[in-house]
Amino acid sequence: MTARVEFFFDLSSPWTCLAFHNLPGVLESAGATAMYRPILVGGVFNAVNPAVYAAREQADNRRLQHSWKVLKDWARLAGVPMNFPSEWHPAKSIAAMRFCCALEDDQEALVRFARGAFASYFDRQENLDDPAVLAAVADAEGLDGAALAAAAGSDPVKARLRTNTDEVIARGGYGSPTMFVDGDDMYFGNDQLPLVEAALARTLP
Repeated sequence: MTARVEFFFDLSSPWTCLAFHNLPGVLESAGATAMYRPILVGGVFNAVNPAVYAAREQADNRRLQHSWKVLKDWARLAGVPMNFPSEWHPAKSIAAMRFCCALEDDQEALVRFARGAFASYFDRQENLDDPAVLAAVADAEGLDGAALAAAAGSDPVKARLRTNTDEVIARGGYGSPTMFVDGDDMYFGNDQLPLVEAALARTLP
Protein backbone atom coordinates (compact mmCIF):
# COMPACT_ATOMS: atom_id res chain seq x y z
CA MET A 1 0.00 0.00 0.00
CA THR A 2 1.29 3.45 -0.89
CA ALA A 3 2.00 5.57 2.17
CA ARG A 4 0.24 8.90 2.29
CA VAL A 5 1.21 12.22 3.84
CA GLU A 6 -1.43 14.67 5.00
CA PHE A 7 -0.04 18.21 4.73
CA PHE A 8 -2.00 20.70 6.82
CA PHE A 9 -0.88 24.18 5.79
CA ASP A 10 -1.41 27.94 5.88
CA LEU A 11 -0.03 30.11 3.07
CA SER A 12 1.17 32.85 5.46
CA SER A 13 3.96 30.72 6.98
CA PRO A 14 7.45 31.01 5.42
CA TRP A 15 8.45 27.63 6.88
CA THR A 16 5.38 26.14 5.23
CA CYS A 17 6.45 27.67 1.92
CA LEU A 18 9.78 25.85 2.23
CA ALA A 19 8.18 22.56 3.24
CA PHE A 20 5.68 22.83 0.38
CA HIS A 21 8.54 23.11 -2.10
CA ASN A 22 10.65 20.40 -0.47
CA LEU A 23 7.91 17.81 0.09
CA PRO A 24 7.57 16.64 -3.56
CA GLY A 25 11.16 15.39 -3.55
CA VAL A 26 10.49 13.42 -0.37
CA LEU A 27 7.34 11.93 -1.86
CA GLU A 28 9.07 11.01 -5.11
CA SER A 29 11.94 9.24 -3.38
CA ALA A 30 9.49 7.30 -1.22
CA GLY A 31 6.97 6.55 -3.96
CA ALA A 32 4.31 8.18 -1.80
CA THR A 33 1.48 10.63 -2.32
CA ALA A 34 0.18 13.61 -0.35
CA MET A 35 -3.16 15.15 0.50
CA TYR A 36 -2.99 18.93 1.00
CA ARG A 37 -5.32 20.24 3.73
CA PRO A 38 -5.82 24.03 4.13
CA ILE A 39 -6.10 25.40 7.68
CA LEU A 40 -6.12 28.79 9.40
CA VAL A 41 -2.94 28.83 11.46
CA GLY A 42 -4.14 31.82 13.49
CA GLY A 43 -7.00 29.66 14.73
CA VAL A 44 -4.50 27.00 15.77
CA PHE A 45 -2.33 29.53 17.61
CA ASN A 46 -5.36 31.00 19.38
CA ALA A 47 -6.46 27.57 20.53
CA VAL A 48 -3.24 25.80 21.53
CA ASN A 49 -0.12 27.88 20.82
CA PRO A 50 -0.57 31.53 21.94
CA ALA A 51 3.15 31.70 22.81
CA VAL A 52 3.77 32.48 19.14
CA TYR A 53 2.14 35.88 19.58
CA ALA A 54 4.04 36.59 22.78
CA ALA A 55 7.35 35.81 21.05
CA ARG A 56 6.57 38.25 18.24
CA GLU A 57 6.09 41.05 20.76
CA GLN A 58 9.56 40.56 22.29
CA ALA A 59 11.87 42.91 20.38
CA ASP A 60 14.97 41.30 21.93
CA ASN A 61 13.90 37.68 21.32
CA ARG A 62 17.21 36.17 20.18
CA ARG A 63 15.67 32.91 19.03
CA LEU A 64 13.17 34.74 16.83
CA GLN A 65 15.83 37.06 15.43
CA HIS A 66 18.09 34.13 14.59
CA SER A 67 15.21 32.27 12.99
CA TRP A 68 15.11 34.87 10.18
CA LYS A 69 18.72 34.08 9.34
CA VAL A 70 18.06 30.34 9.44
CA LEU A 71 14.98 30.84 7.25
CA LYS A 72 17.11 32.49 4.57
CA ASP A 73 19.68 29.68 4.86
CA TRP A 74 16.98 27.04 4.34
CA ALA A 75 15.55 29.00 1.41
CA ARG A 76 18.96 29.21 -0.22
CA LEU A 77 19.46 25.48 0.26
CA ALA A 78 16.06 24.72 -1.29
CA GLY A 79 16.44 27.24 -4.12
CA VAL A 80 13.25 29.00 -3.03
CA PRO A 81 12.96 32.82 -3.30
CA MET A 82 12.37 34.25 0.19
CA ASN A 83 11.89 38.02 -0.03
CA PHE A 84 10.54 38.20 3.51
CA PRO A 85 9.34 39.76 5.76
CA SER A 86 7.36 42.36 3.85
CA GLU A 87 5.07 45.20 4.89
CA TRP A 88 2.19 42.69 4.97
CA HIS A 89 3.78 40.50 7.66
CA PRO A 90 2.18 39.03 9.68
CA ALA A 91 -0.51 38.42 7.10
CA LYS A 92 -4.16 37.78 7.74
CA SER A 93 -4.59 34.63 5.69
CA ILE A 94 -8.29 33.87 6.06
CA ALA A 95 -9.17 34.96 2.51
CA ALA A 96 -6.26 33.00 1.05
CA MET A 97 -7.09 29.87 2.97
CA ARG A 98 -10.74 30.05 1.91
CA PHE A 99 -9.52 30.17 -1.70
CA CYS A 100 -7.52 27.02 -0.91
CA CYS A 101 -10.49 25.28 0.69
CA ALA A 102 -12.57 26.02 -2.39
CA LEU A 103 -9.99 24.00 -4.33
CA GLU A 104 -9.36 21.20 -1.83
CA ASP A 105 -11.34 18.60 -3.77
CA ASP A 106 -9.18 19.30 -6.84
CA GLN A 107 -5.75 18.62 -5.40
CA GLU A 108 -3.85 19.40 -8.60
CA ALA A 109 -5.49 22.82 -8.84
CA LEU A 110 -4.91 23.43 -5.14
CA VAL A 111 -1.19 22.74 -5.49
CA ARG A 112 -0.97 25.06 -8.50
CA PHE A 113 -2.75 27.85 -6.68
CA ALA A 114 -0.71 27.38 -3.51
CA ARG A 115 2.53 27.47 -5.47
CA GLY A 116 1.47 30.74 -7.11
CA ALA A 117 0.27 32.24 -3.84
CA PHE A 118 3.52 31.41 -2.07
CA ALA A 119 5.44 33.17 -4.85
CA SER A 120 3.09 36.14 -4.64
CA TYR A 121 3.66 36.61 -0.91
CA PHE A 122 7.20 35.41 -0.30
CA ASP A 123 8.83 36.55 -3.55
CA ARG A 124 6.86 39.49 -4.98
CA GLN A 125 5.72 40.78 -1.55
CA GLU A 126 2.07 41.08 -2.57
CA ASN A 127 -0.80 41.28 -0.08
CA LEU A 128 -1.96 37.76 0.74
CA ASP A 129 -5.13 39.18 2.34
CA ASP A 130 -6.34 40.97 -0.82
CA PRO A 131 -8.95 38.95 -2.75
CA ALA A 132 -7.99 40.79 -5.95
CA VAL A 133 -4.39 39.62 -5.56
CA LEU A 134 -5.58 36.07 -4.89
CA ALA A 135 -7.87 36.11 -7.93
CA ALA A 136 -4.97 37.31 -10.08
CA VAL A 137 -2.80 34.47 -8.75
CA ALA A 138 -5.56 32.01 -9.66
CA ASP A 139 -5.90 33.47 -13.16
CA ALA A 140 -2.13 33.23 -13.68
CA GLU A 141 -2.32 29.54 -12.78
CA GLY A 142 -5.02 28.88 -15.36
CA LEU A 143 -7.88 28.94 -12.87
CA ASP A 144 -10.99 31.16 -12.84
CA GLY A 145 -10.10 33.78 -10.24
CA ALA A 146 -13.54 35.43 -10.15
CA ALA A 147 -15.35 32.12 -9.74
CA LEU A 148 -12.88 31.03 -7.09
CA ALA A 149 -13.36 34.28 -5.16
CA ALA A 150 -17.12 33.75 -5.21
CA ALA A 151 -16.76 30.18 -4.00
CA ALA A 152 -14.36 31.26 -1.26
CA GLY A 153 -17.06 33.47 0.22
CA SER A 154 -19.63 30.69 0.42
CA ASP A 155 -20.80 29.21 3.73
CA PRO A 156 -19.71 25.63 2.88
CA VAL A 157 -16.15 26.77 2.14
CA LYS A 158 -16.01 28.86 5.32
CA ALA A 159 -17.24 25.84 7.28
CA ARG A 160 -14.66 23.61 5.64
CA LEU A 161 -11.82 25.87 6.74
CA ARG A 162 -13.10 25.80 10.32
CA THR A 163 -13.49 22.03 10.18
CA ASN A 164 -9.97 21.46 8.84
CA THR A 165 -8.52 23.77 11.49
CA ASP A 166 -10.45 22.05 14.27
CA GLU A 167 -9.31 18.69 12.96
CA VAL A 168 -5.60 19.45 13.02
CA ILE A 169 -5.95 20.82 16.55
CA ALA A 170 -7.82 17.71 17.68
CA ARG A 171 -5.09 15.51 16.18
CA GLY A 172 -2.33 17.28 18.12
CA GLY A 173 -1.19 19.98 15.68
CA TYR A 174 0.10 23.32 16.92
CA GLY A 175 1.17 25.18 13.77
CA SER A 176 1.87 25.04 10.04
CA PRO A 177 2.88 22.85 8.37
CA THR A 178 1.65 19.87 10.33
CA MET A 179 2.17 16.56 8.55
CA PHE A 180 0.82 13.11 9.29
CA VAL A 181 2.19 9.89 7.85
CA ASP A 182 -0.37 7.09 7.59
CA GLY A 183 -2.91 8.78 9.81
CA ASP A 184 -1.39 9.34 13.24
CA ASP A 185 2.40 9.75 12.90
CA MET A 186 2.76 13.54 13.27
CA TYR A 187 5.61 15.80 12.17
CA PHE A 188 5.95 19.57 12.20
CA GLY A 189 7.91 22.00 10.07
CA ASN A 190 10.27 21.99 7.13
CA ASP A 191 13.19 20.75 9.22
CA GLN A 192 11.34 17.53 10.09
CA LEU A 193 10.93 16.47 6.45
CA PRO A 194 13.91 14.06 6.77
CA LEU A 195 11.94 12.36 9.55
CA VAL A 196 8.89 12.21 7.28
CA GLU A 197 11.04 10.57 4.62
CA ALA A 198 12.35 8.05 7.15
CA ALA A 199 8.81 7.27 8.32
CA LEU A 200 7.69 6.69 4.75
CA ALA A 201 10.64 4.37 4.16
CA ARG A 202 9.60 2.32 7.18
CA THR A 203 6.03 1.90 5.94
CA LEU A 204 6.72 1.04 2.31
CA PRO A 205 7.61 -2.46 1.08
